[in-house]
Amino acid sequence: MLTQKMIQRLNEQVNLEMYSSNIYLAMSAWCANNGLHGSAKFLKDHSKEELSHAYKLFDYINETGAIATIDTIGKPDSDFKDLKDVFEKTYKHELLVSKSILELVDVALSEKDYATFNFLQWYVSEQHEEEKLFKDILDKFEVIGMEGRGLFMIDREIASLVQ
Repeated sequence: MLTQKMIQRLNEQVNLEMYSSNIYLAMSAWCANNGLHGSAKFLKDHSKEELSHAYKLFDYINETGAIATIDTIGKPDSDFKDLKDVFEKTYKHELLVSKSILELVDVALSEKDYATFNFLQWYVSEQHEEEKLFKDILDKFEVIGMEGRGLFMIDREIASLVQ
């Protein structure tokens, strides 16, 4: 049985994951509007992945006999300077999500909720992968640059990451 504190924090994480999905969807729209179709597809797919993270938490809360609740989800920013700005903001957001997951893990341990602690280990691993993915994309901007055909090459590299 989940404590009230654990239920509250898990529900907050559901909403953060849904917000993440909306951020990536807004970024996808910006990319598509700017002719960056590889990045648009990548970010749209990533939006779906973030939503699946929310559903996984949602299901876990309900399976424990608690009630998953959905709060207001903020409107994401949809104005970006360039593609590098999109991915810098993405990386920064993933660091925020990682911090939130680790705080959830701390709550699970402090509440002696070992089942939830175990459940959250998937998210810990997932966030490590997310941080690495977006850091690698930012590294491509440094290696390739955005001048000349660089932007085309980066967009093509990002498109190759779509599974």
